[in-house]
Amino acid sequence: MIEIVAAFARWSQLVANLIIFGSCIFLAIAGQEKAVFGSPWATRLERGFPWLAGIILIGLLGILATTAGEATGVAANAWRPDAWLEVVQQTRMGQMWAARALFALVLLGAILYIRHTYRVRWHYILGAVAASLPLIAGSLVSHAAAEEISVISIFPYALHILLAGAWFGALPAFLLIIFNKKESDKPLDLLSTESLKKFSTIALPVMVVLMLTGFIIADRMVEDDYHALVASAYGWLINMKLMLLAIILVIAYRARAKWLPSLTQVDYVEQIQRGGQQLKKWVSIEFILAIIMVLCATILSNTIPAKHAIVENWPYSFRFSIDATWNEPNTPLLVWSGVVLLILAVGSVWLGIKNKWEIKKRVGIPASLTIASLAIALPPLAVDAYPETYQNTPVPFDAISISNGSIFFSQNCTSCHGPQGKGNGMLAKTFNPPPADLLTEPHTARHTAGDFFHWLTYGIAETGMPGFSNNLSEEDRWDVVNYMHGMSRGYQARLLSPMVVPEKPSIGPPIFSYFAHDGSSGYLKDFRQKKNVMLVLFTWPQSQARLQELNASYDKLRELNAVILAVPMNKLDQQEIMQIAADIPFPVVTEGAEEIKNSYVLYRRTLTHPDILGEGVIPEHLEFLVDRFGYLRARWIPDRDESGWNNMDFLTQQLVQLNSEKEILPPPRDHVH
Repeated sequence: MIEIVAAFARWSQLVANLIIFGSCIFLAIAGQEKAVFGSPWATRLERGFPWLAGIILIGLLGILATTAGEATGVAANAWRPDAWLEVVQQTRMGQMWAARALFALVLLGAILYIRHTYRVRWHYILGAVAASLPLIAGSLVSHAAAEEISVISIFPYALHILLAGAWFGALPAFLLIIFNKKESDKPLDLLSTESLKKFSTIALPVMVVLMLTGFIIADRMVEDDYHALVASAYGWLINMKLMLLAIILVIAYRARAKWLPSLTQVDYVEQIQRGGQQLKKWVSIEFILAIIMVLCATILSNTIPAKHAIVENWPYSFRFSIDATWNEPNTPLLVWSGVVLLILAVGSVWLGIKNKWEIKKRVGIPASLTIASLAIALPPLAVDAYPETYQNTPVPFDAISISNGSIFFSQNCTSCHGPQGKGNGMLAKTFNPPPADLLTEPHTARHTAGDFFHWLTYGIAETGMPGFSNNLSEEDRWDVVNYMHGMSRGYQARLLSPMVVPEKPSIGPPIFSYFAHDGSSGYLKDFRQKKNVMLVLFTWPQSQARLQELNASYDKLRELNAVILAVPMNKLDQQEIMQIAADIPFPVVTEGAEEIKNSYVLYRRTLTHPDILGEGVIPEHLEFLVDRFGYLRARWIPDRDESGWNNMDFLTQQLVQLNSEKEILPPPRDHVH
């Protein structure tokens, strides 16, 4: 019940605020002719302003009350003013509420000033400015508040809500002018006609920018999770908004192009009557649809964004994927053919308007072309999907999971897929089609983690691959998925070299935790936004000389904002660890070393040493550079790279490059998708 009250409070105060804002803008524009202020419709419109300002204040009070109940988990706090005060004093949301309430009081003061003074145009400009303040403050408690507060992050939200007010808030003025027309067979008076034309002129660019900012906001809330548009509450609310917007745009076009001009036809009584009736009917419908759209927007602002939505059960047997289908025969040809038809459909809309086609032709041709374009372009992009396809991976992409997955893969999968997942196991030739190459083919990029989990659980029909739900627990199967992603990323990482490619982060390495000989411990993620990490995988005593080189340059590397973590690749006893630690100042990992080694040796391949045959060859020494934003940026393998970080000046140059870069991408995700 409290959620319904909260939604109604947010919606009612937003509607009232938008109407005041849009109406003041309408009056300021129409007020270029001072006689407008004496019109009955203007008087009636202005008379409602104090009531609307009151609704804003009451709605804000309802928001505070319900927030107190929801935030504390005690519904009774919704009725306790002391709980309200606590929310205002101790939460950021409460502080923003206080700012909104203050701005609402300023707006009420401006409205009362306008109501009791001689009407002039700048008064309504003042009213619009005052009405914009609660709207802008309100955008700071929507999803924009979850982002880093800056002009860039807030501007699209604030502009979107103000543009919505400029359009939606002006509709009551539009309706009052139409319904104020007493004689249905007489043309609309010139003053009212000019007012409506001015509004109609600015409405088109306002709607264009409104849609543009709406797409920007939606893109932020969806990111790459487009599937959530048809599988989450947030997605369906966006779809409903788009459907309502499409209907509203059709009504607005008809009103501007046909019904409004008919009201000025002095010699055509029938057209005047029909135009007036149509305007009253359809602009009223537009206003009702707009109110519903504002309700959708209100609910959207308090719904989990699509990018965070959990789709545990994908309800469709297919999905669309460019990555998984683009290399299939004829797919690009069919998709581009569909795109051309869609462009023709848009062109036919413009052509129909220009040449004044009859309504059946004007609607039928674009609709037929659109349906044909979708029928041609979409089927080639469709692939099979399963209930688990978009399931969030419960196990992070970390060294422990990958190391465990390597064991399960070796026990259950190598006989078919081969020791390195190349699809060349001992039984591979007995299958038709042969087992998939999980190493060199980009299967993990083309299919979701949920797809692989489904196949590991139930097998793949008509391929001979069995399910492993009886052999492996759910967590074990997710470990195998992580290991397969590690294999694939490792193979793609063969492009890495000792030289950092400027401004090109792309590979998210396995995360890990560790304990070191000196008592230090932590996570790889602890260094994000702080330090570059030099991960040294060494074999003792073969790497002794290299460790001494790093010891000699340690102070210089620290000055370059780098930390060194030394990870032994072979089993060491306590005496050996103490011997190593006595000569180097940086930590030697003792707990977690085996898992780190098992996951990072997957990144050993280079362009000159692809290492895809047999069980592979693991180098005795590897070094990696992970930048301070969490991305694997460079790698040096002494026995495979002709030159590298044994030249400390060269290593210094790479760290200088990393230190010069600002954040380019968000940190890598902790889970595969």
